[in-house]
Amino acid sequence: MIIQPRTRGFICLTAHPEGALQTVKNQIEYIKSKGKIANGPKKVLVIGASTGFGIASRIAAAFGSDAATIGVFFEKPSSEGKLGTAGWYNSAAFEQEAHKAGLYAKSINGDAFSDEIKQQTIDLIQKDLGQVDLVVYSLASPRRTHPKTGVAHASVLKPIGAPFTNKTVDFHTGAVTDITIAPVENDDDISNTVAVMGGEDWKFWMEDLKNAGVLADGVKTVAYSYIGPELTFPIYRNGTIGQAKNDLEESVKHINEMLKDLNGKAYVSVNKALVTQSSSAIPVVPLYISLLFKAMKEKGTHEGTIEQMQRLFAERLYTEDENVPLDENGRIRIDDWEMAEDVQAEVAKNWDKVTTENLSEISDIEGYRRDFFNLFGFEIDGVDYEKDTNEDVKVPSIAG
Repeated sequence: MIIQPRTRGFICLTAHPEGALQTVKNQIEYIKSKGKIANGPKKVLVIGASTGFGIASRIAAAFGSDAATIGVFFEKPSSEGKLGTAGWYNSAAFEQEAHKAGLYAKSINGDAFSDEIKQQTIDLIQKDLGQVDLVVYSLASPRRTHPKTGVAHASVLKPIGAPFTNKTVDFHTGAVTDITIAPVENDDDISNTVAVMGGEDWKFWMEDLKNAGVLADGVKTVAYSYIGPELTFPIYRNGTIGQAKNDLEESVKHINEMLKDLNGKAYVSVNKALVTQSSSAIPVVPLYISLLFKAMKEKGTHEGTIEQMQRLFAERLYTEDENVPLDENGRIRIDDWEMAEDVQAEVAKNWDKVTTENLSEISDIEGYRRDFFNLFGFEIDGVDYEKDTNEDVKVPSIAG
């Protein structure tokens, strides 16, 4: 099959297995180039392991610390004549490369919010690893069926209290326009978003894992969050998503109390703004990221997901003195280079003057667009996109 990108808005409807394989190989090579992570994890569970920060976390653990990894994700498998999702191809590539390197790697494909998948994961840990010493929670989903109540919750991207008007960009066309986003109509929008994207499911996972006895003494768990600059606060940090992120961060206290007898610790890592399937859907954010990329690349501080995860593991979670540096609210900050004063001043200056006409000059919209297609395995150096490609790729551990 000749596979080309087909898009609809902020979604790419196709994915390229060879592109995914090359992307994973590139990330593995980066991790290997940085050397081994001192005191790194050895048995790792990654929940939401197939794209973005999740797959990068799995690669960092496996190839930076020789860790055995179990990945949980919900992706559409490929079959003859039918493409799989990008996350499916990423996971197939990761397992293939991990097994080549002699590393344990198995995966579970299903709804991570469900009790059934939690139990399946526990059974696999008990059978193969005994216990895990790191749990990464990196789920990103627009909806969740609550495992206890059966109620289906859908998240919304809305401001709270008042409409929000600001600039946004269509990264396909480069058109900069104003957009107005209506606020939530009732508290249900907020509570549903918190139910999907907040910390309850992370707590459920940790409770179930602990009760099953599969958490090692000294276990660490980390979930991912974002803060960003004030210009995105109305749609992000002060909006419905921000309420969910607040709930996620509050969950740390509950999980820390639960892990006390295991000498375990929970963390939230505030990560940098990057092009992900989730961030592409948020109005205003793609324009901010395009301006941010320009400023950070010029200063030599730009990072992708794999650079962020390498720094998280090597310089935050697993330092040689085992002292995890935190901000005044107890959070890990690897958005520190993004939020540097000189970077934010440059972004703010260009935000005020950006238009369709000067977009390519004062932003890195081309870098944003390329990163978007890279998510789906396209526009990767070294891949021949005119070549007939086998679309039916198996994830080895779940091929049957």
